[in-house]
Amino acid sequence: MSKLKNKVAVVTGASKGIGASIAKYFAAEGAKVVVNYASSKADADKVVNEITNSGGIAIAVQGDVSKEADVIRLFDETKNAFGTLDVLVNNAGIYNYEPIEQVSAETFHQQFNINVLGSIFAIQSALKLFGEKGGNIINISSGASRSPLPTGSVYSATKTALDAFTVALSKEFAGRNIRINSILPGIVETEGSHTAGFIGSEAETKFVSNTPLGRTGQPEDIAKAAVFIASDDAGWITGEQIAVSGGIFGF
Repeated sequence: MSKLKNKVAVVTGASKGIGASIAKYFAAEGAKVVVNYASSKADADKVVNEITNSGGIAIAVQGDVSKEADVIRLFDETKNAFGTLDVLVNNAGIYNYEPIEQVSAETFHQQFNINVLGSIFAIQSALKLFGEKGGNIINISSGASRSPLPTGSVYSATKTALDAFTVALSKEFAGRNIRINSILPGIVETEGSHTAGFIGSEAETKFVSNTPLGRTGQPEDIAKAAVFIASDDAGWITGEQIAVSGGIFGF
């Protein structure tokens, strides 16, 4: 399998969950992968070991995407290791569901700094490595950008902003051979959704009952879509928000 043969990809927030799955699927398709992590070095190393033990190529690089200096170092290390960049996946993100009365400046800025500003920093650095050959950017958004949930106003706003960037930049990149798209996952079973108590809850049961395909998503559901969008098979697709949600967030 070689949909991404010889391509170099940076996946932010790739130590767990959706990001880890994307990194592993990219490597299985021939990409050289930079597994970015903020704090979970052991988990990032585990992802890298799984990739290399399967014959793939990957390195782990620490960096908090909300810090510009960290992002610059992330892409410097990518250049040092692989010389170039073909694909950026902006996956790093956090969420904090709370009533509007409890939203603070701290929680507001934390979500926007990681989910939005961090993606901007990463895109800026990626452009320098793409060079004249162009490249491919995938923003991991959320179905919450289309259907915001109660107590999720700030998180939903960050993902709506990310989708707006996707559309605007697809036009800004005209003539530069750079594609940019958003993936909008539905409910996905990850370490985070388990920790939040969502998996196995009544809320999950309700979501599944309203999902046409009748199940909670798995990280590999998102990873397979990311492989397609990153590949030349999707060469005529840019500026799109692609729901991968079992139908619950489809139009």
